[in-house]
Amino acid sequence: MRLVIARCSVDYAGRLSTHLPSAVRLLMVKADGSVLLHADGGGYKPLNWMSAPCTLAVDGDLWRVTNRTGETMTITVEEVLHDSAHQLGIDPGLVKDGVEKQLQALLAERCHVIGPGLALVRREFPTDIGPVDLLCRDEGGGYVAVEIKRRGEIDGVEQLSRYLERLRLGLEGLRGVFAALSFAPRARVLASARGIDCVQVDYDALRGLESDVPTLF
Repeated sequence: MRLVIARCSVDYAGRLSTHLPSAVRLLMVKADGSVLLHADGGGYKPLNWMSAPCTLAVDGDLWRVTNRTGETMTITVEEVLHDSAHQLGIDPGLVKDGVEKQLQALLAERCHVIGPGLALVRREFPTDIGPVDLLCRDEGGGYVAVEIKRRGEIDGVEQLSRYLERLRLGLEGLRGVFAALSFAPRARVLASARGIDCVQVDYDALRGLESDVPTLF
């Protein structure tokens, strides 16, 4: 991400033409190509922006951003007060407190929801890069590593893939299952390509199911 604080004016041309007169603003250029302009007030909403996919061409003090429909945002930079770039990496996404933890606990006690005949070996099974949520065994004695997310995204598939690489060194016949309340389509495609099964679960229905864990009474 590139962050520039500059005195600038902005002209937007497209379905609606707008003009921002000269003032000091924050220009934010994200890794996906999005360009946003912020003032010091107005909350989180940018004054103007161009969402990805778009292209940014810089010619001296003139920045021209063009999207795929041909709309343009032209930024005329008069004075640069700050200019820095930062590598943020892949964001894990928003996690609501307690939901994933509770989902893991529910599935640990109801492994049949993930697959018929599954039995829990251990929760938070350790690897050298972190624990996989559940390690189970199927009816044939094979091991099953289960990663659990509220929403299944590509980064979750990548995370489980890394766990499988390490676990396969010691566990024969290991396969992976990605469990989530919902899935991004591209995550399903990548999981299928990696030989990982996707299991969509219903949180509310799961709470109403009987536990597989035997009790004294």
